Amino acid sequence: MTVQQIKSFAAGQWIEPGTGARAIASAINGQIIAQAGNTALDVDAMLDNARTVGGPNLRKMTFHDRARMIKVLAAHLNSHKQALYDLSFDTGATQSDHLIDIDGGIGTMFVYASKGRREMPDAHVYLDAEVEQLSRNGTFLGQHICSPLLGVAVHINAFNFPVWGMLEKLAPTLLAGVPAIVKPATASCYVTEACVRLMLDSGLLPKGALQLVSGGLGDMLDRLDAQDVVSFTGSADTALKLRSAPHIQRNSIRFIAEQDSLNASVLGPDAAPGTPEFNLFVKEVHREMTTKAGQKCTAIRRILVPENHVQPVIEALNARLEKTVIGDPRLETTRMGALVSAAQKQDVLEKAAILGQQAERVYGDPDNFTLNGAGLEAGAFVPPMLFHCADPDTATRIHDTEAFGPISTIMGYQDLDHAIALTNKGRGSLVASVFTHDGDVARQVALGAAAWHGRLYFNNRDSATESTGHGSPLPHMVHGGPGRAGGGEELGGIRGVMHYMQRTAIQGSPDILTAIGGRWVPGAREITAPAHPFTRSFNALEIGETIHTETRQVTVEDIEHFAEFTGDTFYAHMDEDAAAANPFFPGRVAHGYLLLSFAAGLFVEPNPGPVLANTGLDNLRFMAPLSPGETLGVRLTVKQKTKRNDEYGEVRWHVTLTNQNDERVAEYELLTMNAY
Repeated sequence: MTVQQIKSFAAGQWIEPGTGARAIASAINGQIIAQAGNTALDVDAMLDNARTVGGPNLRKMTFHDRARMIKVLAAHLNSHKQALYDLSFDTGATQSDHLIDIDGGIGTMFVYASKGRREMPDAHVYLDAEVEQLSRNGTFLGQHICSPLLGVAVHINAFNFPVWGMLEKLAPTLLAGVPAIVKPATASCYVTEACVRLMLDSGLLPKGALQLVSGGLGDMLDRLDAQDVVSFTGSADTALKLRSAPHIQRNSIRFIAEQDSLNASVLGPDAAPGTPEFNLFVKEVHREMTTKAGQKCTAIRRILVPENHVQPVIEALNARLEKTVIGDPRLETTRMGALVSAAQKQDVLEKAAILGQQAERVYGDPDNFTLNGAGLEAGAFVPPMLFHCADPDTATRIHDTEAFGPISTIMGYQDLDHAIALTNKGRGSLVASVFTHDGDVARQVALGAAAWHGRLYFNNRDSATESTGHGSPLPHMVHGGPGRAGGGEELGGIRGVMHYMQRTAIQGSPDILTAIGGRWVPGAREITAPAHPFTRSFNALEIGETIHTETRQVTVEDIEHFAEFTGDTFYAHMDEDAAAANPFFPGRVAHGYLLLSFAAGLFVEPNPGPVLANTGLDNLRFMAPLSPGETLGVRLTVKQKTKRNDEYGEVRWHVTLTNQNDERVAEYELLTMNAY
């Protein structure tokens, strides 16, 4: 068998394994399939390449440019994922496991590409929250902006997800405009290297945007500065060692950690045997024990059930575990593969022995189980093991020892408060799940346990068909957790991008804030439109381009006609005395939606032109009533422009309605799609 030479990609060059290279064995049969590692990598050259080549190349691009790049990268990986599947079998993963790791990682990239286009501007600066008025007359304002860090993101990933673990960090990093140096765990780095090659060979990434360390980082972390980020996934012990390094602390280098945790799943007190929730619970616990052979940071380690349901749950789980075929992951009949390595197998067995000191093993014997396939004797296989702890209040090891494999412990609780207390004994986890059809149970758990968990997953008969599962971190939501889980947050949509950006408070005049943010701020200079803006193409329009319309008097007849036409006969529009008794109105007033309709009639250009569609309005506020006999005028200003596709872009207009005294009556943002 040819032994693969797993290379590093450093400063634009592929580097062969060298001094310090380590042999990597197949999890299936123990045969040596690769070697990786090089203690002679030029760390300074790698960091310099990222900072002086990769960073500037990425920062030249807008958020939308980078989002489009991530999308085509994801599509490229998607068309070549079979090659990654073929390699991943040797990590012990089954085809179903590949869908979580490889397809899941690619899917995460697609989500970030989409969110980048929808939720971030086609610009170089991200505006965080609204403008703050810092002066009486609005000539001095504040705005928080986020801009890319000027350094490099060093990603240190775990062995269990060689593709997803990389891509879930890489997508938000690239979207932020920061280059990455990826360091996968050596045990499965051959899959990561293949994925990195696919991305680099595609030519879609700018130079310097991505580098790879197959092996150790050397002293790279000691050469970082305050513009750099370390994002780590792995054990709590390793995280502590890295984040407490004097250089990291002295330079306030950002350190994001996603660590091991003793995640729990709670069977609600209402979920008795025979209910849909009971069946869902058993099904998900079994899936979490056996998927990736239990090598998931989100796997269920502690199973909490009402005391009188302990035995039925054990019986139901044992029946499912008995049907789980363990063996060669390349075989279609196999349902659970191997641990990633012999070393990992040894660690899991040692941790299982610790759990066995305070809990009884009620399923699974590591010395006696059947394997599906031939030539697997030297593979890193263990059977699923279920333990039962009769006294979870005093058995401390079940709450602090994680066997990172197909192992879980069931324990009974007396009431819901007891269940919450046991759940929190893990001292911080990535996720806890609750199976209940009772909203009060869910609320009580959320109030009592949320502080110790990064995610609470509730499932029942109503959400079962569409729920993604206890162990599925989604790019839309935060992945991380407090305490033992590391205290960090990954993913979480655009929140995840912010880890690689600096939030800065900008203070100045409306014109200054408009110039920096690329978004018109009320009070900033208006540009007199050379023609009606609805006759001008997306590309021709300028930020700040404004028209002031003619005025229109609003009459009693207008109000009554609108009321009759729409059916909106609310008393404030129809009854003078009742309206005058209302503290908000001087008497009868015009409908707010009548004013919006009249405003459109004042500013709309009716003829065909570049405006293709009105897609909605945001941030509508009615600020003062308008009485019969008063007049209405409109100011329409181009606030922001965002390209959407090759045919049209979105124009955000700032619309202000005023009365005859130039007092604001209403304000909102109109959205239109305009041809280029």
